[in-house]
Amino acid sequence: MAISAEEVKELRGRTGQGMMECKRALEETGGDLDQAIELLRKKGLATAEKRAARSTAEGRIHSYIHHNGKVGVLVEVNCETDFVARNEQFQAFLNDLCLHICAADPTAVTRDEVPENLVETERRIGREQMADQGKPDDIIDKIVEGKLNKWYSQIVLLEQPFVKDEDRTIEALLKDTIAQIGENIVIKRFARFELGETDND
Repeated sequence: MAISAEEVKELRGRTGQGMMECKRALEETGGDLDQAIELLRKKGLATAEKRAARSTAEGRIHSYIHHNGKVGVLVEVNCETDFVARNEQFQAFLNDLCLHICAADPTAVTRDEVPENLVETERRIGREQMADQGKPDDIIDKIVEGKLNKWYSQIVLLEQPFVKDEDRTIEALLKDTIAQIGENIVIKRFARFELGETDND
């Protein structure tokens, strides 16, 4: 079937992909826009996985101060080239990331960065909650792991639902951005400051 320029333009506007990629996706899906979006997303995620090993020596440190002047965020995001670091889409990603960190208050970028003592405390609390349930140990272990996964999704940046689109995690947003920009991108670190906080908060 013939794919119109308007269909290609709409798909490009919704995905940020190139004209030829959008046209091919529409042709492969018989002109179905939703299926074409899904197809491009799958291809993009696969591409992002391939790019994950590439060196990221460039990037930007980005800052955001909330309108009330009481919360501020600094984030370091790395990419492969300075050309991409100056790209509008990369800058938009930085802005979204800072807004999210400001609102969602994550503890760490990845699970590996969460202090082990916090993980053990959370695991112990989960076990104590199950103590009187009379369930076998293997079932308790699975339930506790489920509780831990839910906890991680609340405090780990990459696993948090994106505040502007809660159907996607920050990791999904990152991978979509990698797929659209065409370079590996790494969220290196962040700092969130809130007026009146102390080191013990």
